[in-house]
Amino acid sequence: MREGRIVRPEGGGGHGDSGTRPKEVFEFDDCAGNEDVKFEVSDPNFHVNEDLNLVPQRDVLYSRPILSIHGLSAHADDVAQVDVTGLPVQPPHTLMDILGVGNMVLSRSKRSLLVPPMIITENQRAPFPKVIGKVISTEKLGNHIFRLTGPGADQDPRGLFTIDIDTGDVSVSRSLDREAIDSYELEVSTTDFAGNLVEGPALLLITVIDQNDNRPIFKETRYTGEVLEGSPTGTTVMTMTAFDADDPATDNAALRYNIVRQSPDKPSPTMFYINPERGDIVTVISHTLLDRETLPTTTYELEIVAKDMAGSEVGLTGTATATITITDKNDHAPEFTHTLFEANVYEGSTGVVVNLTVDDRDDPDTGAGRAIYSIINGDPTLSFEIQTNPDNNEGMLSVIKPLDYEAERFHALLIKVENEDPLVPDVGYGPSSTATVRVTVMDINEGPVFFPDPLTVNKMENIPLGSFVASLNATDPDILQAQSIRYAVLRDPAGWLSVSPVTGTVNTSGSLDRESPYVHDNKYTAVFIATDNGSPPATGTGSLVIYLEDYNDNAPYVVPSVARVCEDDMNVAIVGGRDKDLYPNAAPFKIELGKQPGLDKTWKVTRVNSTHSQIMLLHILKKANYQLPLLITDSGVPPLSNYTEVKVQVCVCKKNKMHCSSAHSHRASLLVLFATLLLALLCL
Repeated sequence: MREGRIVRPEGGGGHGDSGTRPKEVFEFDDCAGNEDVKFEVSDPNFHVNEDLNLVPQRDVLYSRPILSIHGLSAHADDVAQVDVTGLPVQPPHTLMDILGVGNMVLSRSKRSLLVPPMIITENQRAPFPKVIGKVISTEKLGNHIFRLTGPGADQDPRGLFTIDIDTGDVSVSRSLDREAIDSYELEVSTTDFAGNLVEGPALLLITVIDQNDNRPIFKETRYTGEVLEGSPTGTTVMTMTAFDADDPATDNAALRYNIVRQSPDKPSPTMFYINPERGDIVTVISHTLLDRETLPTTTYELEIVAKDMAGSEVGLTGTATATITITDKNDHAPEFTHTLFEANVYEGSTGVVVNLTVDDRDDPDTGAGRAIYSIINGDPTLSFEIQTNPDNNEGMLSVIKPLDYEAERFHALLIKVENEDPLVPDVGYGPSSTATVRVTVMDINEGPVFFPDPLTVNKMENIPLGSFVASLNATDPDILQAQSIRYAVLRDPAGWLSVSPVTGTVNTSGSLDRESPYVHDNKYTAVFIATDNGSPPATGTGSLVIYLEDYNDNAPYVVPSVARVCEDDMNVAIVGGRDKDLYPNAAPFKIELGKQPGLDKTWKVTRVNSTHSQIMLLHILKKANYQLPLLITDSGVPPLSNYTEVKVQVCVCKKNKMHCSSAHSHRASLLVLFATLLLALLCL
């Protein structure tokens, strides 16, 4: 801050008194010859001429007591303060014009403490302190002192501003940063030496004037945008925005944008334009030239510069990169590389038979370039399908139902290709978007086919050896060739069957047994093979399922083989019958005592149901094991009977526990029974 003073003659300076215009000479040096220096005076009635004289532009009746001069060049930025003295006394209603700055109200205490607003430029250089203004007390006596309080004085940030206790000069003690604090509100008062308030407090507003000390900054160093090919000139692509921390009310933060580089620069170095003030990037290139398929690249890189000071040469700059991608639209229909594709396939096989290729100038990674294939004619049996190979966009034609050479030797399919995305309105699918695929079916020697398969018959088990079972029927699909067929047994688990090689007649070679472990659910399955005389020979297999009907060929038996009864209680034991045959050749069973005389004196067998009977002890027997003969008979026609010996353990029963003999069993013979009966009579 530089200071000067203008001494104005009393009574002079009225309108028309041009000979009394005061002037003051200032020194300003930007170390570069003071070229293109601009000065701004806070009072529009004054200006700085080319000789650096502060002179009025017209006759001035009144002037503010403090003026500020702002000098700005490409190399320097400084502010000077001018105190104007010798002002005539003005009526009270013009005091604001004499002391104020524009419409700002001058702070005044209840008495006569005058506190004008003060300004100071940020980033000032030493030496400090520097006087920035003066507080006036018209009634100040020698025993009054000035006092400055508030943030920046006696509050944080402390010590920035001080006031001379005698003169009222306000000084700054160090350089300020407007971006940290742009203004300070303090209070000025006068007190006596004892600290008693005399005048004030009055508000002192100190405003920090901005310097261009902050560069524009983009939020990101790289920005990305997209524009659809064929977009009209003037299409907005993206918006670049930079920020400047300087005062937004000054040119220090007035940004202007510019494109300084485009890469590549073909077909034009000015394909895009950026609005200097808003930062909107728009297309300049013609929509016909903005063709993704003809441009040298699909990605353009722009270097964007944001400059403050409204873009003047002295402005500070910030840079960022904008990457613009030309996106694809579906303006090219896919076209087959050939009008006819051919494939050979063996009859009876499945899988991919041919790959169809197409050309599409659109982006293959988008719906505008990805192909969709369809069969529109020539496949009434739905034996084919076509899918898109995601790796190369080709159409893979596959056989999904085996073809038959004898039924149809050639297939002509009409294939259509389209894109996932619809075409633009002025583009359509042409003849090149369809192609014909000719599939030739090649003959192979097919194996004989059994019919029916499986062949099912019903047979009674135990039929005589050599009995007729079934006649196999196998035919050769190769109807265009005269071939003979021979039959053979491929799998016969029990070895019960034989087949005539020529006629296919199946006869028994062993006894059919329904109860065999090779029979499941009454079914016996054998597999036969038929072989033609082609070159090479081909074979086919067929199954024969024999449902075996039951014959009463298995005698029943009693279970369990061991039963227990208590010696001193007339309790019973339950036994049941089992038979490998089926109803009606099995249950109901008849279980009775053996034919030995005297058994019915000691034992009794009573029927419980169709499969079980109970054995009852008729009198006390000693603890021992007895072999009891039983006769069991099934219900077959004719019925089958079987003698079974059941070991009956006569046990001592105490407290719900049975103590049985582990000795050998006694046979319930006639002698034993007589001895037992005699012993019982003697006891009586």
